[in-house]
Amino acid sequence: MNRIKNSQNDSGKEEEKMSSSLNRRSFLMSAGIATSLGAMAIACTDHDDVPPTDGTTVDLGSGDVGVLNYAYALEQLEAAFYTQVIATPYSGISAAELSILTDIRDHEIIHRDFFKAALTAAAPTAIIPGLEVNFSAIDFTSRASVLGTAKVFEDTGVAAYNGAGNLIKTGAYLVLAGKIVSVEARHASVIRDLLNPFSADFAGDDVVDTNGLDKALDPATILAAVAPFLKTKVTGANVGK
Repeated sequence: MNRIKNSQNDSGKEEEKMSSSLNRRSFLMSAGIATSLGAMAIACTDHDDVPPTDGTTVDLGSGDVGVLNYAYALEQLEAAFYTQVIATPYSGISAAELSILTDIRDHEIIHRDFFKAALTAAAPTAIIPGLEVNFSAIDFTSRASVLGTAKVFEDTGVAAYNGAGNLIKTGAYLVLAGKIVSVEARHASVIRDLLNPFSADFAGDDVVDTNGLDKALDPATILAAVAPFLKTKVTGANVGK
């Protein structure tokens, strides 16, 4: 009888884990769809037109184009990271983890391609080039290294979008940025849940303040934080100005 009860308890726990993983994936898939729909609207709005580079350092530019290039640079970094994660899965990766990380990779590629298409259509002379990444400090065979880096990228991404919101002048851009930061926040929660399952860490006190709001950091702080992961030097001194 005890074995039957234990078996039932174990089965219940497995169902709970499977349900949790499926719910997380379903929610991530829905989030990606919402973002891709926004891609069709942004290319039709007005813009500033600023040369993006001085030949040695990529300048994100000024005005709203600068903000869009800023987001494009960060999405390039995230897309490259998750593409590598899926191409070389870490040792012991579970089927659920692979599915979740694949969904996040697909979202980040959508975000990257969205900004590239929007900037190409609206400001073709101002779009920044493809950036070279530097992942030499990441051990892609290690779960702790990969998920720890993913946590940094996702937390940084949320803070970056929140910090750039007040720099955006065009209402349509602000709406789309709000949609994307919502997706990025869900990525951050899922990664944190993988690292520390069934805890309150998915919205930890280190990233959410007492008012329930995520952190907001300015472009200079964000670019300094991600600089070690980029071979290409990037300056955002005039983003939003």
